[in-house]
Amino acid sequence: METPGSQSSLHRANLERVVRAVRLAGSLTQAEIARTTGLSAATVSNIVRELKDGGTVEVTPTSAGGRRARSVSLSGDAGIVIGVDFGHTHLRVAVGNLAHQVLAEESEPLDVDASSDQGFDRAEQLVSRLIEATGVDRAKIAGVGLGVPGPIDVESGTLGSTAILPGWGGIRPAEELRGRLGVPVHVDNDANLGALGELVWGGGRGVRDLAYIKVASGVGAGLVINGKIYRGPGGTAGEIGHITLDEAGPVCRCGNRGCLETFAAARYVLPLLQPSHGTDLTMEGVVRLARDGDPGCRRVIADVGRHIGSGVANLCNLLNPSRVVLGGDLAEAGELVLGPIRESVGRYAIPSAARQLSVLPGALGGRAEVLGALALALSEMGDSTLLDGSATGALPAATPAFT
Repeated sequence: METPGSQSSLHRANLERVVRAVRLAGSLTQAEIARTTGLSAATVSNIVRELKDGGTVEVTPTSAGGRRARSVSLSGDAGIVIGVDFGHTHLRVAVGNLAHQVLAEESEPLDVDASSDQGFDRAEQLVSRLIEATGVDRAKIAGVGLGVPGPIDVESGTLGSTAILPGWGGIRPAEELRGRLGVPVHVDNDANLGALGELVWGGGRGVRDLAYIKVASGVGAGLVINGKIYRGPGGTAGEIGHITLDEAGPVCRCGNRGCLETFAAARYVLPLLQPSHGTDLTMEGVVRLARDGDPGCRRVIADVGRHIGSGVANLCNLLNPSRVVLGGDLAEAGELVLGPIRESVGRYAIPSAARQLSVLPGALGGRAEVLGALALALSEMGDSTLLDGSATGALPAATPAFT
């Protein structure tokens, strides 16, 4: 047994620090590992050599700052994680390895009126299909990240009342999927996972404080403070869609009047255009028409952008993030929506906070949430299994998640 404070326990702790840093980042140079962990360059070099000899990490030549370097990542056969994203109209699943590479990914339509049992049955089937297609051993699954379109109670793990997926309120999503897959499942709302996906792989890379705004059937925000998702004590932080813009405005699904969501979410915005554009119009279609010059769609998107900007200005005044990343179908409108957002931020935010803020479209599109689910599973898994060498066997060749 290792004695606390002994050389062997210190060595074990240093091994875990290095593995954890690489696991969360995907890949790091040895110099970056030293900066991240606070260990000396010599200690990092020795630990990386030991982990490489044991098959835990892979080391490949690279360059950093014009100089030759070595990139360290977890071994491709060290294990896999699974991401599952439930949306208003879709189910998306991805399988990835611990080196932050996607092995397989698939999306299919989801009937919003389907029961939670039907939804989780579909998820189980899709996971099984992807596992079979990749030839991965189920014993290699280290964990699952699960995204749902609603707030999760931190203490009970239950999904709050939601009109996005009727009939799902009150269930325990992690328990439901864990019972079907037999592996650890970690759950969060879709906006938080979108923020995590953009933070790890997309428009939030290198940023410590940001807000990911998702505008779809609802409006939510994933908040990153000092590099970590902030959920609040009850798990409801980031419900930006329920900031009040007009006390005499439309009644929101939450019961209040004039919430931001009633001026920006698809369910409230699309009826404005139905008299002139028909009832089959989608938010994706509105964006496409606006980019093609349709004046009605351009006006509606600009109005939505100004309303979102008011909410973002409140975030700036409270949290002072350095970056806001816009996700969902609306992000595809580019400057047609980003310009009005910046205009409102400049008008309503404290000038110093507005000057420091950059507003960008998401880099991951509709994949942000499922990749965030992979990142959640990666962040929640422990390092003991990797160091103890219990992960054996080989995984199929992976393709990079992004190039």
